[in-house]
Amino acid sequence: MTPPLDPIDPIAQWLARRPHLILDGALATELERRGADLRDALWSARLLIEQPELIRAVHLDYFRAGADVATSASYQATFEGFARRGLDTEAAAALMRRSVELAQEARAQWLQERPASDARPTPLVAASVGPYGAMKADGSEYRGDYGLDEEALMAFHRPRLEVLKAAGADLMACETLPCLAEARALARLMDELGLRGWISFSCRDGEHTSQGEPIGDCAAALAPFASVVAIGVNCTAPQHIASLVRAIRARSDRPVLVYPNAGEVWDAQAKVWRAGPECAHRAFDAQAMDWAGAGARLIGGCCRTSPADIAALWRRWEQQG
Repeated sequence: MTPPLDPIDPIAQWLARRPHLILDGALATELERRGADLRDALWSARLLIEQPELIRAVHLDYFRAGADVATSASYQATFEGFARRGLDTEAAAALMRRSVELAQEARAQWLQERPASDARPTPLVAASVGPYGAMKADGSEYRGDYGLDEEALMAFHRPRLEVLKAAGADLMACETLPCLAEARALARLMDELGLRGWISFSCRDGEHTSQGEPIGDCAAALAPFASVVAIGVNCTAPQHIASLVRAIRARSDRPVLVYPNAGEVWDAQAKVWRAGPECAHRAFDAQAMDWAGAGARLIGGCCRTSPADIAALWRRWEQQG
């Protein structure tokens, strides 16, 4: 039996009232679309220093589009990464807290704008916790095999989770994890710190994490951790999502979340996005209905998705009642 843990699970509260929860879409690639230069090891966290108002504007546009969750710009925000930019521990912690505050400020503005007819629960703010590989900025979040054990990964993640907890986020978004070892390290930390959060893996195909572990085995291994309020997949090609959802549901009773890429493929040599197999003939919201049919209850987008994609998904679900 899963042990009880406070605070109250915000995902369970939401899903008790509505059948699905709409996540936001891409942050970094949306910032780039609006003119931001993210050619930096800090990626979107660079704008916490240089253009925080642009981050707030993207969060607000996702709330306006129908997103029920904003995910903070802390994916690549680590003490090690900020130190390479000459920022000390205090300055780095302040920027991590600011990432959560920007999402909270966008939510407050949207709540002021919200039409009286909108009866949705108050949106959530999730603090993004990127993998160890994101700090390395070498693509290893899509490979795994870090050569670190769980204890070393816990030591890396603990200081950041402590800061994000103090910032007052509703939950943690532990995302793009390539391997079970890192998922377990984060789940152990969330249990230890009294946090709630989701665990989301990056996957290489319709059955395996990026490191090659069966996704069903990973989902089952997270059962003892009360802090894990949802399990799923992100930053993964959309054609793999339905199969991955079914594999997770077969081994876990936690709500399943998915937020795949838009279907485009990054050409590292040409440094451009190219159309993938799901781009030419099916809209993002149409594909999302397949993921919901497979059992996903939290759905949004990752790289190259936009507020327009989230708005289309929101309209489709509103029309279905």
